[in-house]
Amino acid sequence: MSKWIEGTIVNKKLWTEELYSLQIDANLEPFRAGQFGRLALQINGDIVGRSYSFVNAPSERPYEFYSIIVPEGPLSPRLHDLNPGDKVLLAPKGAGFFTLADVPQNEHLWLLSTGTALGPFLSICKTEEPWRRFKKIVLVHAVRHGHELTYQETIELLKERHPDQFQFIPFISREDTAFAIKGRVPAAIQDGRLEARAGIAISSEHSQVMICGNPDMVKDTRAVLEGRGLKLNKRKEPGQISVENYW
Repeated sequence: MSKWIEGTIVNKKLWTEELYSLQIDANLEPFRAGQFGRLALQINGDIVGRSYSFVNAPSERPYEFYSIIVPEGPLSPRLHDLNPGDKVLLAPKGAGFFTLADVPQNEHLWLLSTGTALGPFLSICKTEEPWRRFKKIVLVHAVRHGHELTYQETIELLKERHPDQFQFIPFISREDTAFAIKGRVPAAIQDGRLEARAGIAISSEHSQVMICGNPDMVKDTRAVLEGRGLKLNKRKEPGQISVENYW
């Protein structure tokens, strides 16, 4: 099997000057919600590829990927400049274990993300599995500025479809707003603001927590949760914390 297959950009969404999404038509193998694919371009004679989580559910087409421009990066600025009709290379199958198949059963599912790490959680929430398995699902999206709270139409649809199960809680670190929690996710867990907003507690008895995004957020949030008695989820030793660093 070839390491790369060719896809075609069918739509492009510019959320901000830095944030963008690409929708791509391609013939990929089935994947699980929460997994990542790989996008690549030929640059100066070499194929340069990077991992990007699927935003679409496994049953949805086209494939969708959410990214931010890394100014000095070799790939993300070039992907940003692509337009419908342009070609891009993709790995033929998804990868990764950040999926509900690897998360034990419990009552409450907390999905904690920063920036573009919102993507895999949207993929998960577009499937039926989380709504069948968990009584309550809390999606957290932490950004620096309010205009970086993307995919609001998708989130509103989730609220409409699952009004008794779903909560969306935004965090904004560099602005004061009337609707978002100010500051960082680990601090808001430590001082109780996140749970007060959600109306449910994070506990080893009732919670599964998936954390995805900025490695500092992932590390600090995990430390706060472990201080409460939650454990990292391992295949041979199930726990309550599942993590994915986003770079």
